[in-house]
Amino acid sequence: MSKIALVDDDRNILTSVSMTLEAEGFEVETYNDGQQALDAFNKKLPDMAVLDIKMPRMDGMDLLQRLRQKTSMPVIFLTSKDDEIDEVLGLRMGADDYVKKPFSQRLLVERIRALLRRQEAVDGEIVGDTEDTKIMERGELTMDPLRHSVSWKGQDVTLTVTEFLLLQALAQRPGFVKSRDQLMDVAYDDQVYVDDRTIDSHIKRLRKKMRTADTDFSAIETLYGIGYRYNEE
Repeated sequence: MSKIALVDDDRNILTSVSMTLEAEGFEVETYNDGQQALDAFNKKLPDMAVLDIKMPRMDGMDLLQRLRQKTSMPVIFLTSKDDEIDEVLGLRMGADDYVKKPFSQRLLVERIRALLRRQEAVDGEIVGDTEDTKIMERGELTMDPLRHSVSWKGQDVTLTVTEFLLLQALAQRPGFVKSRDQLMDVAYDDQVYVDDRTIDSHIKRLRKKMRTADTDFSAIETLYGIGYRYNEE
């Protein structure tokens, strides 16, 4: 049974969403603000977190930033319908997905299930003798899908599930262009729609992380209006 942490200062959302998730077979922990959640996470991490952005004491952005210092567990943001800046910033900081308020609880459940399936695949719980599970070396890049590990020039780089899958998809065929639609198919289930901005934000975050290992990293090329390409260095 997967454990989901739900963090929101709206008690109505905490109550209704937790009831829905429990009915779907999840174990749910609820928190009223980011600090309360962080205190609990420091003792034991859940399998996934759903965070509101605007909360007292510690908001969702601050909580995400602290989480990304120690874990790549999947995170979904709950955002207000007009907070496009918050959505982009959250993705660049390392969130895997976002859902706008007011939202369909069925949609949220599908997003949660999709992320957990991807996490299981990356963690190696779904193992098969395929290109997606073999250790991959592309120049200075080494990726081990079963251990969810990435290194560049021998230095480890910590990626979220979404970032890992996008880098893997690009690096599997160096020199070939992947459109944003193709990358969406890699990172999200068919029933989950995201726009181009979401993929662009994940790629920017991915590049930033790779440049922590090498300030000259330039293996991911943008082809404006077309997509992205991995160039083996």
